[in-house]
Amino acid sequence: MKFKTILCAAGLLASVQMTHAEDTIRIATEGAYAPWNFSGPNNVLEGFEVDLVKELCERMKAKCEIVAQNWDGIIPSLTAGKYDAIMAAMSITPKREEVIAFSAPYAAAINSFTVMGDSGLDDLPDTGKPLSVDSEAAKPVLEEIAKKIEGKTVGVQGSTTASAFMEQYFPKGVDVREYKTTEEHNFDLTSGRLDAVLANATVLAAALEKEDMKGAKLAGPLFSGKVFGMIGVGLRKEDTKLKARFDEAIHAAVADGTVKKLSENWFKVDVSPQE
Repeated sequence: MKFKTILCAAGLLASVQMTHAEDTIRIATEGAYAPWNFSGPNNVLEGFEVDLVKELCERMKAKCEIVAQNWDGIIPSLTAGKYDAIMAAMSITPKREEVIAFSAPYAAAINSFTVMGDSGLDDLPDTGKPLSVDSEAAKPVLEEIAKKIEGKTVGVQGSTTASAFMEQYFPKGVDVREYKTTEEHNFDLTSGRLDAVLANATVLAAALEKEDMKGAKLAGPLFSGKVFGMIGVGLRKEDTKLKARFDEAIHAAVADGTVKKLSENWFKVDVSPQE
């Protein structure tokens, strides 16, 4: 198997080529969502999903190209035929399923707040504890969080489940600002323009290891639930045969522990779906 990355007009592109490749599958990823997918040294795409693409394409006996695509245009580019699939930590939600199809899930989506240590929000309830927002136990916790973040400014990446969560559970009393990337809202957090950010907990945990996030910390529960969904491969609705191939490869990679191994390597925790 060969894996290489080049810089092209469309963006970063990585090629995974099998010895007996039957076809080529073009896969879009954001390339700016570490440790799921990101541009490493020499513009080489790296991350959990990049490694997972290698595994899935090997199982499908396919040649795959991974191209970096801005998040805002990733679904329109898929439906327009620019790519064949999306692997970009994209949650499976009813709204998205109106437009595209999804494979079987390959990961669970867990979200959390991040705040600065001196923000006054570092005492949010149930910090670090898993919490399904659909459970009865979540109601008092969410009510307490609502009181604490009232009048505060929270940053989220636009068109994400984090944005949908804030709109659904904290529709009043909070100034929610949407950003194009997590890097942008993290910068505004450390610059004092935000009181908190909400994003995928694995992405935030990786960001906290960087020097420019010094003083920031996770706060509040590790949220899961229907609003966050599971994470799968985005596909055009008419591509039923390709979906079946991804489904088979994903189920096998989950069953034999490959997804768990990759998850623990990149996130230090297992986010593989429990089948």
